[in-house]
Amino acid sequence: MAFTLPELPYAREALEPHMSRETLEYHYGKHHKTYVDTANKLIVGTEFENASLEEAVKKSSGKLFNNVAQIWNHTFFWNSLTPKQAAPGKKLADALVKQFGGIDDFKKLFTETAIGTFGSGWAWLVQKPDGSLAVVSTSNAATPLTTADKPLLTCDVWEHAYYVDYRNARATYLDHYWSLANWAFAEKNLG
Repeated sequence: MAFTLPELPYAREALEPHMSRETLEYHYGKHHKTYVDTANKLIVGTEFENASLEEAVKKSSGKLFNNVAQIWNHTFFWNSLTPKQAAPGKKLADALVKQFGGIDDFKKLFTETAIGTFGSGWAWLVQKPDGSLAVVSTSNAATPLTTADKPLLTCDVWEHAYYVDYRNARATYLDHYWSLANWAFAEKNLG
């Protein structure tokens, strides 16, 4: 079963002015697509040839893991963004207040985690098996999908996620991220 590049949940210009069409052309249209194309070449003749994407992420290693995990991470990232701004719903807002003291406190911690991620990686809001929430950072293609944590929301902090729009200013990118954060998606993922 070949992996496919999923459709974006919005038009390529829908995230402007916070994320440009040009960024999406490169990030989604080139980087994400390359992970799909490379993974499809790597699975030929392997135990992963008929595996779901999630199975491949959980069971693979090396170059194949890097590519399938990046397919999954990017798909989750596109869904973590929305052009339709709204406040967090009550269930998510209550959980954020309970865990972090407030929505602004959560955003501050998440932003600090994203900015502080060394090199390439991801910042995640996750739900732990005990139901508590946490903010975690993963490097390169690492993903909560390989852990007991349930991802709720993510921000890609690889330079290709923001270099076209913000050059090396990761902090500025994070300021704009909050204008796109898909709280409804995060709440839907909340157990």
